Amino acid sequence: MSAVTEGRPRSPWAAPPRPAWEGEPSKAGLAGKGLVLGIACLAVLFPLWIVIVTSLSSKKTITEAGGLVLIPKGITFIAYQELLSGGQVTRATIISILVTLVGTLFSMTVSVLCAYGLSRTSSLGHRWFLMTLLATMFFGAGLIPTYLLVQTLGLTDTYLALILPSAVSVFNILVLRGFFMGISPELIDSARIDGAGDWRILWKIVLPLSRAVVAVITLFYAVGYWSAWFNASIYLSDQDMMPLQNVMIQLVQKQEAPMGMGQAIKTGQLSELAVQMAVMVLALLPVAFLSPFVQKHFKKGMLTGAVKG
Repeated sequence: MSAVTEGRPRSPWAAPPRPAWEGEPSKAGLAGKGLVLGIACLAVLFPLWIVIVTSLSSKKTITEAGGLVLIPKGITFIAYQELLSGGQVTRATIISILVTLVGTLFSMTVSVLCAYGLSRTSSLGHRWFLMTLLATMFFGAGLIPTYLLVQTLGLTDTYLALILPSAVSVFNILVLRGFFMGISPELIDSARIDGAGDWRILWKIVLPLSRAVVAVITLFYAVGYWSAWFNASIYLSDQDMMPLQNVMIQLVQKQEAPMGMGQAIKTGQLSELAVQMAVMVLALLPVAFLSPFVQKHFKKGMLTGAVKG
């Protein structure tokens, strides 16, 4: 019967054969995928483990290990206690947190308003504004004109210099716009018939339906502000105003101890390597803490916003 069936021409109404990659994986295939994923996880977690263990090790343990510590021999929080005791690192951490919060709020406000306006194709100057934004993705003024503009506006040696020059991302606006355009026009039209204006439609309808993409873009902006160091390095000259990332660069690359900790390192109470690793952990913690809460929104927020519109 099978030979007769195989000899017959396939019916045009029959479902097409499934590609090989959509078939049920074999046990060997599952084992191979698990092995590859396991190796990838180890490649990510192994350096992180070394950084955390070294930051929690005493100077004696680090000296015996000859540098980075792989196997912990006692745990001490002296590096973190010294870093957060009110010195330069504490101040830099507070500055980074405030800049991240204020900058993310400002960037999200501007991006959401701009994306909503561009998602209404009947709005005034819609096409002209959209083409202008797209042009900025391919053509930039350059570093020197940007610095001269910031200097002319009197923003040097101010915290606004850490926010305004990189406040808006055109890519993020386009993702938001694509998601907003995917919302049913009938829903918005019915709200207009009921007397709702644009502000109420945005606040009561569009944003609640766009929680996924808003959460993802918020994370993008927050990580960008938290990890930024370049603006501070060229626009700030006061060391007391430096955010955490710049203090970490001074500590790791330039081998400069944070203010208030040089004496502790010289007297042998602290290992300079433990301090470096502890600063890295402090810089990594916020991103590592927030990412799992936003991870579930990535697929819905990014893919839908990129495909629609």
